[in-house]
Amino acid sequence: MEHLKIHTVESTCIPIDIDNCNTDLIIPARYLASTSRDPQFFGDAFMHDLRYTADGQPVADFVMNQPDYCEPPHEGVHQIIVGGQYWGSGSSREHAAWAIAGYGVRVVISSSFADIHRNNLLNCFVLPVIVSRDFQQELFDTIAANPQAKVKVDLPTQTVTNLTTGHSEHFAINSYKKHCLLNGFDDIDFLLSNKEKIEKYEEG
Repeated sequence: MEHLKIHTVESTCIPIDIDNCNTDLIIPARYLASTSRDPQFFGDAFMHDLRYTADGQPVADFVMNQPDYCEPPHEGVHQIIVGGQYWGSGSSREHAAWAIAGYGVRVVISSSFADIHRNNLLNCFVLPVIVSRDFQQELFDTIAANPQAKVKVDLPTQTVTNLTTGHSEHFAINSYKKHCLLNGFDDIDFLLSNKEKIEKYEEG
């Protein structure tokens, strides 16, 4: 299976300023029973109960339904979420990461992540970027002033830049996961890429 590589993502953002946005908000529990892995199915379920009323009508004042942010993610548009503190708290359901990836998001920026959710995002080829609280707030302020403002996330240099202000921060990432994201490798792909080395070791 071919996975999307991540190198540099430069995009407008969806600001979801919800602290402790838990996995039940990211994807409601009723979707966990599905046997599908269809990205569109899970993308449609992303933040569903905040996006829609019980009878399926869009909630007008929720950010993802507002005119500036309702366009589906594609190249350079809404591929980055700026989230509140402690993004992905709650249960460890990997479906939450499937939903974010299925919606088309490539990067989630927050000042803190739940550890399991952060790892699930990496496994779904979505880059979680941890920034300072001050920089997080600057991003929210910049986006509120101009929803067309762009943020650049550079994985090779591990930097995130507010292109409006020019301010940047460095972010940490596990070197193995960085290698996998840059090359579009899951764990199996990584092993296969080292097949000759493994066979040589076994022969020795």
